[in-house]
Amino acid sequence: MKENKLLSLIAILIMYIIAGVVGFIIYLNLPFEYYWNLLLADMASTVVIFIFSLIFRNASCYDAYWSVAPIVIVFGYLFTTPFNVVRLLLSISVLLWGLRLTLNWIYTFDNLKWIDWRYQKLKDQTKLFYPIVNLVGIHMMPTIIVYLCILPLVYVFNNEVELSFFVIIFFITSCMSFIMQGIADMEMHKFRMNRNSTFIRNGLWKYSRHPNYLGEILMWWSIGLASVIALGITTYYPLLAGALANTLLFLFISIPLAENHQASRKEGFDEYKAQTRMLLPIYKRRKEKYED
Repeated sequence: MKENKLLSLIAILIMYIIAGVVGFIIYLNLPFEYYWNLLLADMASTVVIFIFSLIFRNASCYDAYWSVAPIVIVFGYLFTTPFNVVRLLLSISVLLWGLRLTLNWIYTFDNLKWIDWRYQKLKDQTKLFYPIVNLVGIHMMPTIIVYLCILPLVYVFNNEVELSFFVIIFFITSCMSFIMQGIADMEMHKFRMNRNSTFIRNGLWKYSRHPNYLGEILMWWSIGLASVIALGITTYYPLLAGALANTLLFLFISIPLAENHQASRKEGFDEYKAQTRMLLPIYKRRKEKYED
């Protein structure tokens, strides 16, 4: 089964359904405020996925959880709270983001024998401590960061909000970030199918090494800012912690890991790095010594 893509996808779907049922039951039965109930339910669902990752000996069982959990959360609130334009607009953004990311994962997913190179590297480095690193670093930390990113919208569902000009502006920027990520994905897939150079140097990737990550960062800042403006920015600005945590994750963990990996495998990476910016897809003069 592990070598068959369809059967592997079905197995992961079953894992996620079980995790979702567990999370749903916990959310409904905990006596705390909705945000604590959601966090604990989300963490419990993550533990279920972690257990399955041990059974299948593959931490990549978790990979799609990053995008599937927000979809489930948003649909749950959409069907249980009164209609509101702000709630609808921001829900559309998150659902489009989650759908794109999930479909991209399905497209690139091989089977349950495949494991992300980063997880394998962590396993080789941590050895006996890998189960702890697997639970805390690979599973729980991303879950908490995504929870913090979606939390502003959760507050929008549970409090009175007002539509304003800036809410619409940030809704538009969230849609633009979703489009940017989709274009970056398609350009990368096309490059991998017709690889004629060491590094992709066309479209959004011509001057940026990580336009997809830029879209991800902009997405959650847009959702966060739109939400706190609708709620009342002077009171709810701490909800931007999720967008900040997500940005720091990319800047200090995801991007350095990816770039060190490329530098160790591909000749000419230093020159490529000197010619491109880390995030912004705009021309970089050679004399510019520092990243944007």
